[in-house]
Amino acid sequence: MSEARYLAAFHEDPLYLNHASYGPPSRDVVETTHRLLELAAAGGADASARLHSEDARAKAAIARMTGTPVDRVALTANTSLGLMQVAFGIDGGDVVLSPDEFPANVYPWLRARDAGLLGVRLIDRGSSQLPLRVTPEAVASALTPEVVAVSVSAVDFRTGHVADLAGIRSVVGDRLLVVDAIQGFGIADLDWSSADALVVGGQKWLRAGWGAGFMAFSERGIDRIRPVLGGWTGVDNPTLYDAEEHAPLAGAAKHSITNLSPFATGALATALELVEDVGVGVIADRVAGTADVLTGALDDARIEVLSPRERGRRAGIVVAGIRGERAPLAHRRLTDAGVTSTLHGTDRIRLSIHATTTAEAAQTAAALLGEFA
Repeated sequence: MSEARYLAAFHEDPLYLNHASYGPPSRDVVETTHRLLELAAAGGADASARLHSEDARAKAAIARMTGTPVDRVALTANTSLGLMQVAFGIDGGDVVLSPDEFPANVYPWLRARDAGLLGVRLIDRGSSQLPLRVTPEAVASALTPEVVAVSVSAVDFRTGHVADLAGIRSVVGDRLLVVDAIQGFGIADLDWSSADALVVGGQKWLRAGWGAGFMAFSERGIDRIRPVLGGWTGVDNPTLYDAEEHAPLAGAAKHSITNLSPFATGALATALELVEDVGVGVIADRVAGTADVLTGALDDARIEVLSPRERGRRAGIVVAGIRGERAPLAHRRLTDAGVTSTLHGTDRIRLSIHATTTAEAAQTAAALLGEFA
């Protein structure tokens, strides 16, 4: 697929700079959802089987894009549920995570701790009041003999920092590495093979809408993460209604809880194939170029840039620092001018750009923020 064909598939507002919260789906995704709804509305003897065949299409695309065998891929409803499944599947020991993780990567571990399954160990940020950037050195400082797993975001939602997954893998050794990749998958050209459990939702950078995501496991992850929350679709002979507990399926299928919405999995499959066809590298290059424009425009407007500047440590998130606790006012100014962004506290605004974001949109946002320099 050409880059032009990919870009033409989207039609969000030109001043939409909020993909880290929600990525507007493509026309292809919308058409897939309509087609599947029409199929469901028509009914028929084979309608259910045809609808749920979308699951296999999504898994095949995930396997190709992650380099994971398809039998180690499981679908889930969203990142939060996937992380909950992983957290409850780790029995014993401590898990290490950042105190500044997005809550979806905090509460699963707290709930598993409260259930008596594991302990939680937070990385010490020291005296700094800045959001912690999870580096191999920071992870290494938190490791103890009791630690059995480390959970990290591939791209930090607050700063845009891209984690050095290979470096973290090297310091955690044989422990499990759980990666929340929702802020990077489909936009950051990363090697995902370091993860023992890679968890992604489709509604942000994949632009698949809500309702479907996935988990991809390494061999270590498959062996050590139990299907504690696995349901009736994750066992042998699920339609043999004999009131007996059936054995879990092999591979990642054992983590299946129930049948997902085929409208959501079909949308996910289409979104994944669209990214795959144009290539993550093409998307990443466009995003990097526009992020450079945005960063430069913020510099010109004398607005502090709080996110990484180096392309290898940055994805689609650019964070503008606003002095004097005036970020709420600046955010209102952006909103009134038609720019969609995210307010974080009183001192920062998150601007998140995709391949479809133009240089003009980036410059417009920076110029508006320049009023608060």
